[in-house]
Amino acid sequence: MKILIIKLGAIGDIIHTLPALSAIRNRFPDAEVSWIAEKRSSEILRDNPMINNLIEVDTRSMRGSGAVEKILTEGKKQIRNLRQFQFDIAIDFQGLLKSGVIAKISGAKKRWGYSRRDLREPAARVFYTDTAKIPPMTHVVRRGLALASAALDVDLTTGPIEFPIFTTNEHKEEADAIIQRVGANFAVLNPAGGWVTKLWHADKYGKLADMLWSRLGIKSVVVTGPNESELAAEVEDSSNSGSIIRAEPSLKGFFELAKHAAIYVGGDTGPTHLAIAAGAPVVGIFGPTEWWRNGSVNPDDICVERFDIDCRVDCHRRTCSKWICMDITPETVLEAVRSRLAAAGVSNSHPIATKIFG
Repeated sequence: MKILIIKLGAIGDIIHTLPALSAIRNRFPDAEVSWIAEKRSSEILRDNPMINNLIEVDTRSMRGSGAVEKILTEGKKQIRNLRQFQFDIAIDFQGLLKSGVIAKISGAKKRWGYSRRDLREPAARVFYTDTAKIPPMTHVVRRGLALASAALDVDLTTGPIEFPIFTTNEHKEEADAIIQRVGANFAVLNPAGGWVTKLWHADKYGKLADMLWSRLGIKSVVVTGPNESELAAEVEDSSNSGSIIRAEPSLKGFFELAKHAAIYVGGDTGPTHLAIAAGAPVVGIFGPTEWWRNGSVNPDDICVERFDIDCRVDCHRRTCSKWICMDITPETVLEAVRSRLAAAGVSNSHPIATKIFG
């Protein structure tokens, strides 16, 4: 059987679909599994032995007015060789017009996607031969497992949730170099995020770092990407304890670093989902998006979020004139950190990470 996984998206989107890949591979060890993903997000999938063919595309040029004809034309240019794989089934975990187009262009005999009510762009439904209905209030990871189950006519939802990410010695050495700088007992703080409304204030990360050091003896690694150095500097400038180091690891270097963290703190962003995949004890700080949908599948992980405001239902705003959902004190986050460490059976000691959740 030849299976095409379609998940283009950002890093978090890719990570959320990895458990479906693992479940498919475990159930169908002899299947030929291909995955089509955006070039800018595909690093996390490279060198993955569960994937026979990694197909990298750039679909930014497929955006615009939304005309299907335009998307079809550009899609065919980029994916003209897709049919050589002769897919039996394509599973669109993305739910967009462009991902539906890719399913159609793939030539797969069966093309599965979410039902119209569950699609981000309902018009994508026209490109599928079959759809799956997902119960409301279902975590995005379990949504993917339910879709794969329906498409392949097997139950893939009952086993452990695994995030198959494969690294090299180079990535481990990258993490080790950071650990040598900060010491064995450290927190990873990630102040970045794709939307400004998802950001907890940088100065509060600095104050949290001071509290982690003075009250728990934990130093902090502030992790950001190449274009986020100013944000990291703002966190460091807001700290008075000298307990912070800054780092810009690769994605897989970050994954290896997160495996050794005493605690991870961050918002709804790719590195948070990567830390969850690595098995780090996580405290999420969520505002315009929902922890029940995008957060951790590990029940021990904790989200700090506000339920005392009336504007978070189906919010998802990328800009906001009110923006009070992220007004959360460092003391509140510190208490969540204490609770998460207690759940891990540690206070100041170094936890053992796992990447499998029941």
